[in-house]
Amino acid sequence: MLRLGLLGDVVAHLDGDAIDLGPAKQRCVLAALAVDAGRLVPAERVITRVWGPDAPERARGTLHSYISRLRQALTAAEDVDLVRRSGGYLFQAGATVVDVARFRDLCARASVGDHAHAVPLLTEALQMWRGEALSGLTGQWAEAERDLLHAERLAAELDLVDARLGLGEGEQLVVRLAALSAEHPLDERVAGQYILALCRAGRAADALTHYRTIRTRLARELGTDPNFVLQDLHQRVLAADPALHPAGARATSAVVPRQLPAVPRPFVGREAELDRLGAGIPDNNAGATVVISAVSGAGGIGKTWLALQWAHLYAERFPDGQLFVDLRGFSHEGTPMTSEVAVRGFLDALGVEPARVPVLPHAQAALFRSLVAGKRMLLVLDNAADTTQVVPMLPGGDGCLTLVTSRNRLPGLITGHGARHLALDVLPDAEARALLADRLGADRIAAEPAAVDELVRLCGGYPLALSIVAGHATTYPDRPLAALVTEMRDRGVGALADEDPIASLPTVLSWSCRSLPGELATAFVLLGTVPAPHISLHAAASVLDLPLAETTNVLRALEQASLLGADSRGRYRMHDLIRQYAAETALRQPTHGARRRVLDYFLHGACAAEKLLSPQRRHIEPAPAASGCRCPELTDYQSAADWFDAEHPCLLAAQRSAADDGRHDVVWQLAWALNTYHYRRGLLHDEHTVWQAGLTAARQLAHAATEAQAHRFLGRVLGRLNRLDEAFDHLHDALHLVETESNRPEEAAIHGTLGQLWTQRGDDLKALNHMTNARTIFRELGDSIREAQSLNNVGWLHAQLGNYEDALADCRKALEMHRHHQYRDGEGHALDNLGYIECASGHHTDAVEYYERALALWRELGDSYEEANALDGLGRTHAAAGDQSRALATWRQALELYLAQHRIDDADRVQEQLNLATT
Repeated sequence: MLRLGLLGDVVAHLDGDAIDLGPAKQRCVLAALAVDAGRLVPAERVITRVWGPDAPERARGTLHSYISRLRQALTAAEDVDLVRRSGGYLFQAGATVVDVARFRDLCARASVGDHAHAVPLLTEALQMWRGEALSGLTGQWAEAERDLLHAERLAAELDLVDARLGLGEGEQLVVRLAALSAEHPLDERVAGQYILALCRAGRAADALTHYRTIRTRLARELGTDPNFVLQDLHQRVLAADPALHPAGARATSAVVPRQLPAVPRPFVGREAELDRLGAGIPDNNAGATVVISAVSGAGGIGKTWLALQWAHLYAERFPDGQLFVDLRGFSHEGTPMTSEVAVRGFLDALGVEPARVPVLPHAQAALFRSLVAGKRMLLVLDNAADTTQVVPMLPGGDGCLTLVTSRNRLPGLITGHGARHLALDVLPDAEARALLADRLGADRIAAEPAAVDELVRLCGGYPLALSIVAGHATTYPDRPLAALVTEMRDRGVGALADEDPIASLPTVLSWSCRSLPGELATAFVLLGTVPAPHISLHAAASVLDLPLAETTNVLRALEQASLLGADSRGRYRMHDLIRQYAAETALRQPTHGARRRVLDYFLHGACAAEKLLSPQRRHIEPAPAASGCRCPELTDYQSAADWFDAEHPCLLAAQRSAADDGRHDVVWQLAWALNTYHYRRGLLHDEHTVWQAGLTAARQLAHAATEAQAHRFLGRVLGRLNRLDEAFDHLHDALHLVETESNRPEEAAIHGTLGQLWTQRGDDLKALNHMTNARTIFRELGDSIREAQSLNNVGWLHAQLGNYEDALADCRKALEMHRHHQYRDGEGHALDNLGYIECASGHHTDAVEYYERALALWRELGDSYEEANALDGLGRTHAAAGDQSRALATWRQALELYLAQHRIDDADRVQEQLNLATT
């Protein structure tokens, strides 16, 4: 049987014999898959884990080699397999193969049951460690994973200490806890364990001294006091509380509270979230363990709805009672409930006589913990404002589960008390539709399917929005759902307002804003003005007119408040309805030029990125950016391409916003700056859209040269979209404008584009005439780069007319000129043309060489549009040379790219070639 060890050196043993796992990088590949055993790991993630974010180009090929060698090394192990799946790799292994999995399984099993059950399991888990995890592996991922595993090891060790303390030990633990305290001098959990062990060892004075030591350290290094748990333990040591010792008496109560409110109806979906909350909760026949779950999310996202549904489902597992309190952290009442008031309410619910209730709040909290210690109870703390409000109500000892909901993410509860965090998101479309169907009935849903689809889209899966819509529809059963759609389109989030504050989305969101400090509330409103589906750090800094570091703090604070969400790329999003609310609020407040700054960010970023993508192009210079605009830091081709990839949907939205604001120069300049990126990514429909807006803006600017360029770019993209009649119309309009203005450079460019269109029309002689005119004008102007482009096109047309000798000479000369100017795009087109000419001349070997060089260049530039064309030509060359297998493989790659770029005519043509070749 195979045993794979990661908790020390990365080693493998089969039936006791060591297996050679190869060099460090190969062992890192195995570790990168084994830590996620049973789950598919995308290939890119494996590469990043092994080689880091700046992986070399050869990494993918090397990864395949390492995987192959690892399969050979593990071939004799019947209980493991390295499987290649679409997009990644899967390490399949039995539950006991990987020591990390066994360690985690033992810890999980220890969390379900009493202390006597936990001690041997945790002891066995900790004995599996052989030293530093992933020893011998280097790199960012290995270091981060090592830190994570060591944190789990510490947590298991502290869980073992808790279990042994729960069984009455104390003196036996003092030496180990002294060492842990020295290693983790600011860890309050370790301090509490050490103080309790000292107290049980009869060393109360030492226990008090250690409390004073950690209190001083916390104040000096973190500027904070010990948490409530540690303060309470200190008071109990001072009072010589007999409950600190196993034989001590404990307060009891015969009252079994049942405080759960009814579940709001209807409840649909959320199965995955219910399962996550229920994971690890024991059944009635097993001792419960202390679990804290923190459910966070925006107002109206359904936190209470989920918490109460879960609480009722699992209520029978807590026979000693269920406690519930609305802490009013975010409500129309304005002031959150204090923890003292909540604790006093719990004492009343537990049947404590008023005369027995201590006067001091910390003593009341201690009594509450004493009453619930050892019992199996469920506490639901709803609508919490922050961690400090919750901590005094957390029970000590075993037996209870606490479920907390809040619009804030409560990081202190997660990091300081080990809470399991569940961030609640919107409902998927299917569950949103089910919610409406439950409220309105299947017949009404079926009667207006299009309206239901639009309501689901407009509500964006927001449970409160869906409930409000359903409420409106129920109140007016004769009103068509289409009328609700119209109202939501016209009024936006205002259509979801109601006199009842609890049933009004704008009001609920206003409570979230009211709880924010002034500068965060302002930032939230300003971010609502951003005309984009998501936002980067630099764009947000431009909106807020803040340095990047301060902007990061603001964004994280709004994320903690569940008003923003962050993705894995570090970009932030607002739900559409939250953004509408922020934007409408912004209309009533000064925004201090935020919208202008962010539009300038997109414009200047796009112009800078375009210069890096196509340095030989004649570039435009936008007006200086507004003060406070934080332009992106782009240094090379790849950073520019990555920036465009990340910001593309935002750039399209920014152009629409600029048009709404009447900033016609920005509209036209954004269309210009997106040109190269759109063609290299094959985004022709987006190119058409931005130049339609660009033409409208150019007309508003009343500048003939600008309008002519817009007509030319529209004609060019319409030609690529095979809409030739419209393309010719735009080109003729452009030619008329430049001839009137005597704009020779633009006239030459228009002739070049007309040449391309006549080629598509099949009239190569007319095309050659236009291309020759373009070349002549560019040569007269001394523009050798564009002369070379025109010469390359002339060569192509000679080839179409069968003049291969002239074609070869022209394209070779164009290639030479492009290389002289280091113009990579021009070089790629010349190589493509030379591949075509050599193939047509019957020189297939030379043709393959030209096409493959062109293909490598297009891939280097990230130009998937031209990559598809080159693959198409290369496939034809292989077919002409009689190599059908290579032709088919190459055409299939071209077909995949054509389909991805929605180039249907090209895709149909290649598919026909494939069909003919395989029949």
